[in-house]
Amino acid sequence: MRDDDLRESNNVEDRRGGAGGIPGGVGGLGIGAVVVLTLIGWVTGINPATLIGGAEQLGLGQSAPQQAAPGAPRDATGTFVARILGETEDVWSAELPRQSGKAYRAPTLVLFAGSTQSGCGAARAAMGPFYCPIDQKLYLDTAFFDDMRARMGGGGEFAYAYVIAHEVGHHVQNLLGLLPRVQKAEEQNPDQANQLSVRTELMADCLAGVWANKMAARHNNLTDADVQQAISTATAIGDDRLQRQSRGVAVPDSFTHGSSAQRVQWLTTGLRQGTVAGCNTFQQ
Repeated sequence: MRDDDLRESNNVEDRRGGAGGIPGGVGGLGIGAVVVLTLIGWVTGINPATLIGGAEQLGLGQSAPQQAAPGAPRDATGTFVARILGETEDVWSAELPRQSGKAYRAPTLVLFAGSTQSGCGAARAAMGPFYCPIDQKLYLDTAFFDDMRARMGGGGEFAYAYVIAHEVGHHVQNLLGLLPRVQKAEEQNPDQANQLSVRTELMADCLAGVWANKMAARHNNLTDADVQQAISTATAIGDDRLQRQSRGVAVPDSFTHGSSAQRVQWLTTGLRQGTVAGCNTFQQ
């Protein structure tokens, strides 16, 4: 994927420069505790940041390490992230008003290493990238890209762009008013929380595809090989595949992001159609 003609966003907050932690842990919690709490959040549908932040407040760990003063990224990875974020801004600033009548407000993307604080609580590398609707920021430890290559069977520049665009998709959902409605529905019908989470995540996959559709039309910078990278990544991070790897069996009722087939289906739907209306996973 060519990115040399993509505009760099000014909305990247680089906190990686003084990230530390203590040996054997992240932000004062042992790595075992982080993994356990992350798995609990995965199974229950509770944001792992909430669980880990609560553990710290109860004295189970120390506060997160101090970060260096944030600034603009200067390394190749940070520049790539800034270019992808800039392209999401350019695409959605045009497409969201055109397709939905809603103005687009660009989110901030926070780069961190190991751990940091978010409006939704402590952010940990073990959680993977996420969007916090409270502060309207995306959180990304770019070591996740290394994990994609080494452990998830994914990787490649367009695959990394898909990950960022997926989180931006959650921001689009928030601007459309969807995330507050989903949260209210989960509170009123907790037995449907997992199903609602899956539909929300699949819609974000589709919105990532919509963005890619528009980017390709603007820059003619995607190849079939690029698209295959994203499809391979969507396959690798499906709930069924991840559960079989970790438990030996997939439990559909506990899915929070959707199966590999579902994630591929909705990513490719967005890529083909290029419309927000085509991403309504709640009416399928």
